[in-house]
Amino acid sequence: MKDNPLLAGLFVGLLAASALPAWAQLSIEITGAGANRIPVSIADFAGERIVSQALSSVVRADLERSGWFRLVESGSLGTMEPTAGNLGDLKSRGADAYVAGSASSTAPASSTTEGRYETRFRLFDVPKQASLGGQSYAHGSGQLRSTAHRISDFIYEKLTGEPGVFSTRIAYVVKSTGRFELQIADADGMNAQAALASREPIISPSWSPDGTKLAYVSFEAKKPVVYVHDLASGRRHVAANFKGSNSAPAWSPNGRRLAVVLTKDGRSQLYTLNVDGSGVTRLATSTGIDTEPQYSPDGQWIYFTSDRGGSPQIYRIPASGGDGQRVTFEGNYNVTPRLSPDGKNMAYVSRHEGRFHVTLMDLATQQSQILTDTAKDESPSFAPNGRTILYASEINGRGVLGTVSVDGRIKQKLSVLAADIREPAWGPKLK
Repeated sequence: MKDNPLLAGLFVGLLAASALPAWAQLSIEITGAGANRIPVSIADFAGERIVSQALSSVVRADLERSGWFRLVESGSLGTMEPTAGNLGDLKSRGADAYVAGSASSTAPASSTTEGRYETRFRLFDVPKQASLGGQSYAHGSGQLRSTAHRISDFIYEKLTGEPGVFSTRIAYVVKSTGRFELQIADADGMNAQAALASREPIISPSWSPDGTKLAYVSFEAKKPVVYVHDLASGRRHVAANFKGSNSAPAWSPNGRRLAVVLTKDGRSQLYTLNVDGSGVTRLATSTGIDTEPQYSPDGQWIYFTSDRGGSPQIYRIPASGGDGQRVTFEGNYNVTPRLSPDGKNMAYVSRHEGRFHVTLMDLATQQSQILTDTAKDESPSFAPNGRTILYASEINGRGVLGTVSVDGRIKQKLSVLAADIREPAWGPKLK
């Protein structure tokens, strides 16, 4: 499908203001923590004071914010070659792990180039007095935060056995007076940038599996149209602009096709199509409204919401089309299925006593657990390691984001000053 010239013209002015005001940055409030947090000591990194402090402070903030770690003061210790006595002192302080690092300049900054650095770090098991490894990174002065996130990912994986997600990004929509912005930020809410700004609503952002593109729905043409947006170039193309509504894009695991909801043949039904808009295939003919598709990680199934049985419930259908199978049976309102990266769990929104909660189902046992204590939850999205769920909610009439661990214990609230924030999507872990 070719771009509509009118829509392309409308888009020219949409990216004119990409610099975000201070109120557009996410702020994070930790509201819960894990039951058994790992005590870890992060020493001040050696090297140029501003650079080294930036690195160590981001690493500390990452680990503490995750809810899985408790910070322990390292005192004056900062060496990457600690003695048995050093580690014994840290053990007496209650530390189980110790991190030390340094940042050294390899090329000074000039009027045309940024400074270059080599950052090194090592991680130690304090009780065993053993090294758990380390890394060395070459980077520019503009990559301090991203380098620190990589260090945090290394520490997280070594100490928990699960991949870290500090280096990932999230997408969400911020609504202020007369303006909608599709923003992308680091997982800690920093470095927010607008990919798209419009006077009309933007909904349903969905990351491509390789993290280079976003599919989303924009109403700038006074109707819902599905776009695919290349994040590096800022260019986009129309993927679905058929008669009626075009909505709810979801990527196939191989990144070649999208599942979408179209009304071109009547009521809302499920279709798949190539990313360029060609190869449109209808999956089923339903007597109800089918919406909110989501591929299973293995690409074999598409999970979706339907009222075909009288109330909104979650079903699944073979990705090639066929008969739908009901997945949820408890309660009379279950919507927005989102599968964990390993395909074992499904997050969704369920209604209980008039309140809407993020709920987790073990697909093998069909046992479910309500994870949140908020009342107007929507749009759940798994972190790439499957340990945390990002979602939207509403508090005091204003849209906010929240995260909750899959055991329900670790919670955070993410908000933007004087604005509604909704439609979150957690991006993949880049290779």
